[in-house]
Parts: sequence; C-alpha cells; structure tokens
Amino acid sequence: MSRIGLIDYGMGNLHSVQRAFERLDAQVTLVHRPADLAACSALVLPGVGAFDPAMAQLHHADLVQPLQQWCAAGGPLLGICLGLQLLFEGSDEGDAPGLGILAGRVRALPRRQGFPIPHMGWEPLLPAMPSPLLPDRSPEAWMYFVHSFAAVPAESACTTAQVSFAGVAITAAVWQGSVGACQFHPEKSGVSGEAMLRRWLTWLTSL
Repeated sequence: MSRIGLIDYGMGNLHSVQRAFERLDAQVTLVHRPADLAACSALVLPGVGAFDPAMAQLHHADLVQPLQQWCAAGGPLLGICLGLQLLFEGSDEGDAPGLGILAGRVRALPRRQGFPIPHMGWEPLLPAMPSPLLPDRSPEAWMYFVHSFAAVPAESACTTAQVSFAGVAITAAVWQGSVGACQFHPEKSGVSGEAMLRRWLTWLTSL
C-alpha cells in the first residue's frame, strides 16, 4: 500500500485531510523535513492562508527544492486549496516565487457585484481534460470552495476541471504528469470529495 506523506509546514488543515485519507484506509505519515520524504510513495500538499507566508514556511522547512526534485522525478503529488496555488510560478497575492512545478500564475478572482469574495460554498465542477482525479464520464461532483485567488495555467491542457464564478470559468483542478491539485477542499466535500480522493489512491496503486 502507498504511504502518503502529508506535508506539515504550518499552513495546512492537516487534521481533516489526514482523517479523510485514513477513512479510506490510507497510510499517512507527516512530513516535516526533507529526510521524511524517503518513507513516502506519494505526497499531499495542503494549505490554508496566504501565498507568501506559505512559501516562507516551506523555505524554513527546507522543503522547496526537495518538492521540486520530487515532482521532476515523477513523484506523485496532490495539492489541496493553497497547495494548488503554490505549485505555480507566482501569485497576485504576494511577491514570492512559487514552486514553479506548473507553468502559470495565480490571479485574483474577478470582482463583480453580487459575487462576494472570498468565493465560498458548494459548486458543481465543470469537467475539462479527463484525468485520474476526474475521469471521462464522471458523475456530477459538487465540491466545497473557499478562496479569493485561482490559478491560470500556461498550458490549458493541464486543467481537468473548472468552476463558474461571476460568469467566468476558473480553474478548479489541474493534472500534469504525476502532479494533481484541486482548488476546493475534497476532505470537506462529502461523498464527491471522498470519491475523488479514492480515485487518486486507486491511481497510485497502478504506478
């Protein structure tokens, strides 16, 4: 069975993410420093908060280069919420460079009357390119969102799902190589979120 390394850098809702995976009988270990990666076969990068402090915390834990090397070597990684945004090159929210694992930038959500920011609540996913997270002909999935920024990938083909906000389709989930990520919180999204995490775990067994 895959051992899931949950990145603990002080910016993630670790408890709910860990419990979600453990309910699916996954083996979860916390990753605090680079040496912890050796025991892991896949990684999860959660995140709640702001972009620059999150990058500062990853640097403080000496995890930036190891995470980049992990993904460059084809290691599986799943980003959640802020964890998705950190995978990109930078964000309008701050000045710090992101991990740069995915090409593109994180942009502020459009401000339009009647659409409060942060975007918060349940929304249906709009399927894009099929992926292990959202295969072709997947059932309709409602997910729970809380965010003020969204990624704009340089390669549109890496977008596996979008969500409608203020009349615009924005990135809800991405997949490229062995790296996947979702802007929503699957661990808080009931049956649909659990099904997505289960699909990811099933995909890991095929590697």
